[in-house]
Amino acid sequence: MSETSPEDVVATAAAAAAGWRRAGVAGAAIGVIAAGAAAGVAVERLTVGRGMRKRARLALDASGPYGSLRGLPGRAVADDGTELYYEVDEIEPDGGTGRAGGRAPAGSGPRRRRLFGSKDPAPLTVVFSHGYCLGQDSWHFQRAALRGLVRTVHWDQRSHGRSERGRAQAEGVPVGIDQLGRDLRAVLDAAAPEGPLVLVGHSMGGMTMMALADRYPELIRDRVAAVAFVGTSSGKLGEVNFGLPVAGVNAVRRVLPGVLKALGSQAELVERGRRATADLFAGLIKRYSFGSRDVDPAVARFAERLIESTPIDVVAEFYPAFTEHDKSGALPAFRGLPVLILAGDKDLVTPSSHSEAIADELPEAELVIVPDAGHLVMLEHPETVTDRLADLLVRIGAVPAEPG
Repeated sequence: MSETSPEDVVATAAAAAAGWRRAGVAGAAIGVIAAGAAAGVAVERLTVGRGMRKRARLALDASGPYGSLRGLPGRAVADDGTELYYEVDEIEPDGGTGRAGGRAPAGSGPRRRRLFGSKDPAPLTVVFSHGYCLGQDSWHFQRAALRGLVRTVHWDQRSHGRSERGRAQAEGVPVGIDQLGRDLRAVLDAAAPEGPLVLVGHSMGGMTMMALADRYPELIRDRVAAVAFVGTSSGKLGEVNFGLPVAGVNAVRRVLPGVLKALGSQAELVERGRRATADLFAGLIKRYSFGSRDVDPAVARFAERLIESTPIDVVAEFYPAFTEHDKSGALPAFRGLPVLILAGDKDLVTPSSHSEAIADELPEAELVIVPDAGHLVMLEHPETVTDRLADLLVRIGAVPAEPG
């Protein structure tokens, strides 16, 4: 088994930066980011050889069940013609589910009819919106827990997962959070045109929900029964320091937009670089995804796969939207609704202070700060997130208040 020193970690990062510099990219910025990850990767590299790490990743990919849940597929069409992929886990009248395998708990069909007050009402639908560089499978644990209990819709945001690359972006139109709000409306019109809704969004998904409320407040008023914001923000993301010292964060803020734009223009070269420096990116992903040390390796690898699957040019074109995002003015549309606001206390991407700011605008909301949790709190502490969502659904009568 080969051993590698911390100096080798930095050397690997430097080599990658040099390659990107030759492509006309500001390699110095990569060095800043790489230095932050080097310490987190060094210990693993000291004790585990590269070949063994590669074999371990392949084994985790082959055996891990995460991201394997599938539902009834569908496609919505956004206002620029982009096809948005979604899946529905449906409860059928006979108590089965609209998916391969599994059935709803006995009696759930009649119970639902009592809840909604007529023989064949439009069912309540829980709609999950994922975050930046992720996909619908990031809700794996919550999806597994709710199957057979309630109708759910999981969708991939434009240019992510199985959705089409944004057509407007292919023509040079910058993507913005407002566009994502209109995309969500298209998914709702296609996948849940009738009946009450519960909106659940993580990070960029929560921002998407705010944009929906900003553009379509009557939809929120008429159809939304409850809302859950997970690790998200209503604005001021340009002030986030990502856990870096002042000098480092100032440097990153100055150069990162230009670096990402340059990386996006050299997508093929950069994707080769990402594969060649997989260990370095694994360290970055772990640092900015999780807050605890004892994350299940299979879950950590699952997060890597989700993020690695997002092309670098998509990463680049979405990033500017976050510094421009400000939807605090849309939050009053959610007042009077049951609202859950949940965040990890060690989230470096959308710090828990941003969730507290949302709670200030929605004082009747339930605010939950999860200890030892990072940005991907729904993967890191799935039981906590699922329990809080279940409580929200019980509160509005969408699922029965029964153990399990």
